[in-house]
Order: sequence, then structure tokens, then C-alpha cells
Amino acid sequence: MPFTLRINGKTHRVDVDDDTPLLWVLRDVLGMTGTKFGCGAALCGACTVHIDGVATRSCVTPIDSIGQSQVTTIEAIGMTPVGAKIQKAWLDREVVQCGYCQSGQIMSATALLTQNPHPSDADIDDAMSGNICRCGTYPRIREAIKLAAGTGG
Repeated sequence: MPFTLRINGKTHRVDVDDDTPLLWVLRDVLGMTGTKFGCGAALCGACTVHIDGVATRSCVTPIDSIGQSQVTTIEAIGMTPVGAKIQKAWLDREVVQCGYCQSGQIMSATALLTQNPHPSDADIDDAMSGNICRCGTYPRIREAIKLAAGTGG
């Protein structure tokens, strides 16, 4: 079935089954491999993208639910002011270890700071709780979020 999607400010036409997860459209059909597959059940956060600014797990989001919404992926998040701050803070705090989960972590952190520019530790914990880092870089993730928010780090 044909769908027209707005992704990272561009229009893309795809022909896939209506229940195809957004993750597979991004990765396999459009070649946007920055969004990662982790669990396939919305439990790990590796596949996080923004749909109309809301952090969303793309592995369980069927393509027919997107409609006219704007999808933003890790490939374009640095073009936003908050995304650019988060990416810089990630580098400044050397957050990345293996890096596999980091696109999802950055997408969740950007959504947090977009909605709450000065989050408390509890706000950070709540927003980031759905993102798993097997390397355990959680302290550096918190520091980077605070740095980007201008509240510490």
C-alpha cells in the first residue's frame, strides 16, 4: 500500500503493508540506519524517533498510524537547537561507549529538554527510564542532559 511520509523535513513515498513498523520503513526501505533495532517490543528505547516532537518507539509504531505527522530521526535531530545542544553535551561528557543505544538515548533526551528545559533528576529518570544502556553510561547521560540544560553536568 502506498504511503506518503514526512521525515526530517522531506517527503518520502513508500509502498509497504499498512502494519509495517516505522522502524523497518526507516531502515530497510529508506536506508536511514541511525535508528536502531533493539528488542522489537518497545522496551529498550534503541528505536526512538520523534513523531510530532514526541519520543516514540518506532519498532511498534505501524506505518498506517503516521498519517501527516512529522517524523524526526537521529539523522536530523542535530538540526534542532535542543538536539544540537544534546549532541554537543554527549561529546563533551564522552557519553558513548559501545554506542548502540545512543541514537535512542539522544532522541529521548532531546524530547525531554524540548518539553522541560530545566529537568530535575526525577524528571530525567522518568524520561530516560525506557532507554537501556548495556554499557551502563547512565551517570554520563545524566551529566550530559544537565549540561545541555545549563543546570550542571
